[in-house]
Amino acid sequence: MAEIRQSDRLIGRFSGRIRCRAVFNLPQALKRLVIGRAMRSEELGETLLPKRLALPIFASDPLSSVAYATGEILLVLTVGGTAFLYLTPWIGLGVVALMAVVVLSYRQVVHAYPSGGGSYEVVSRNLGANPGLVVAASLLVDYVMTVAVSVASGVDNMISAFGSLADHRVALALGFVALLTAVNLRGVRESGRAFAAPTYLFIGAILLMVVTGLVRLAFGDGPQAPTAHLGVAAEDGKDALQGLGLLMLGLRAFASGCTALTGVEAISNGVPAFRAPKSRNAAATMAVMGVVAVVMFAGVTLLALTSHVHYVEDACQLTGLAGDCHAHTQQTVIAQLAASVFGGSDSVLFYFVQAVTALVLILAANTAFNGFPLLASILAQHRYLPRQMHTRGDRLAFSNGILALAVAAGALLWFYEADVTSLIHLYILGVFTSFTLSQIGMVRHWNRTLATEGDPAVRGAAQRSRIINGLGAVTTALVLVIVLITKFTQGAWLAVVAAVLLWLMMRGVRRHYDAVAAELAVADGEEASRPRQVHAVVLVSKLHRPTLRALGYAQAFRPDTLEAVTVDVEPESTAELRAQWEDGGVEVPLRVLDSPFREITKPVVAHVRELTAAHPGDAVAVIVPEYVVGHWWEHLLHNQSALWLKSRLLFTPGVMVISVPWQLTSAGRADRPARRAPGAVRRGEPTRGR
Repeated sequence: MAEIRQSDRLIGRFSGRIRCRAVFNLPQALKRLVIGRAMRSEELGETLLPKRLALPIFASDPLSSVAYATGEILLVLTVGGTAFLYLTPWIGLGVVALMAVVVLSYRQVVHAYPSGGGSYEVVSRNLGANPGLVVAASLLVDYVMTVAVSVASGVDNMISAFGSLADHRVALALGFVALLTAVNLRGVRESGRAFAAPTYLFIGAILLMVVTGLVRLAFGDGPQAPTAHLGVAAEDGKDALQGLGLLMLGLRAFASGCTALTGVEAISNGVPAFRAPKSRNAAATMAVMGVVAVVMFAGVTLLALTSHVHYVEDACQLTGLAGDCHAHTQQTVIAQLAASVFGGSDSVLFYFVQAVTALVLILAANTAFNGFPLLASILAQHRYLPRQMHTRGDRLAFSNGILALAVAAGALLWFYEADVTSLIHLYILGVFTSFTLSQIGMVRHWNRTLATEGDPAVRGAAQRSRIINGLGAVTTALVLVIVLITKFTQGAWLAVVAAVLLWLMMRGVRRHYDAVAAELAVADGEEASRPRQVHAVVLVSKLHRPTLRALGYAQAFRPDTLEAVTVDVEPESTAELRAQWEDGGVEVPLRVLDSPFREITKPVVAHVRELTAAHPGDAVAVIVPEYVVGHWWEHLLHNQSALWLKSRLLFTPGVMVISVPWQLTSAGRADRPARRAPGAVRRGEPTRGR
């Protein structure tokens, strides 16, 4: 029986330890649940992507943009009623041609610069550091916009199917950003597996809808959109547009339709994430993305025209609408097409199209969640962003970049109330800035190749590539001008300001790192300087075990002079400390600093500065006993004076601040392995006074 009771006691003690450890490690357990186990650096190769996973990761943004690009064209053209919808096919053809040119151009980038960095690397190498930073700033801003617009558009499609969700638009958007952040923190490969099925289902759903609609049209049973019977009232003064006004309207619609090109450059940034042969696989993925995106965009646009979709910025423009127009929730273009082809709320396929569209639009933000951290990592490596951006997290993803993107996009969604129409005006400016500069950089790259290459086959390939990139530079530059003219006053100026501020910040970060590097550089023949003497000062508030440990540590490294210092804030406490010091026989002399205004920091700092002034060339070591606590709230109760003192003393030249920790019982419970570490003091262990 005695043995059984002893076993029970041991089991109870052991289970108590487990419970204690489990309580303390709850945040760590939650972290592991969300992002998974930590991965070793050697496992980086296992995260490389095959083409089937790279497509949904890097191309989900341009593929999903077909869900709103056609709608953005219609929004602009319907300001003049239905009179200008005849421009839609021509604008659509322009967008298709531009996408083909951009995809071909970026295939050249993938082959020429396979190390990643995309437009930033191309421009930096061929046009210089400052233009490269312009591209980087533009892309970083655009990645933030990609997340905001994609998530907001996905929520819009959910609301099109379930109107009761309209009041929860912002909460839904922020929740999806948090979900995307958690998935991406698990690593690139994990996010690819999670997002592959929705992307492929979306492609299949859109192609099925387009083919079904066109087949019905061919057999004389063309689908009719739910808004086909409604008229569209022109905005004041917009029903008689002609000449320059009509041209500007067409250019605005074209600029809005160019949202279909967002994210095209992401593959060129992510080449290192592909399996070998990296360039070939990345180029093949880009070609597939371009073909699928063009087919889907053209099909949706054609179906929208033939089914007479009426999509306006303000529902009150629709004439013949039953009920209060202000309370009407307008369905997206994709929702109207799905309803016309498959039937409305009675059709399972209608809800299927809406579900996969909303899902892929939200997941389209994943393109930015991969592009932003990669680009930020390269910029940090080049010392244009804080070095923490180059640090990989537990799952070998650039966690700090992912979190920074999530915070910025979440702030935009909250500020603009997750409204796509408001956010879209800030969009695509950065994309076409990077498009234009990267194509100009590629032209210069091929010029250099032709100037040094003698092989006829290589020269011929370089000349063909130069023509492609030259055409890309001209067309994207024209689109950039159009976007600036048509969208600048509608909100795009905010994106310009953000990019300029980011450019200035990155330049400032680089100047700081360069200045620090120059200041810390070791000159030829320079040797480590040794102080002539070391003067140790132990800060004392009471005579207790932490003080004895600090005194013992100070004596262990044998300074030339050693003194204990206390501040006379309360005369009674100071007198008691003097008496304890003498009665305890402490060999270290105790110096009492006067403090008529009951301050602690200023007298100590003044005393230390007097020491450094009296002993130039010597080192002063200030030793601070500190408590180590196990609970967050205990930090509020201890070490506040020590923290403030250290922050002041660290700015004093020639002064070293040394913390001597004393682990309280709560700290030992919080981290039991630390209590068993060499040199740790267990509870109840006697300490030596000097």
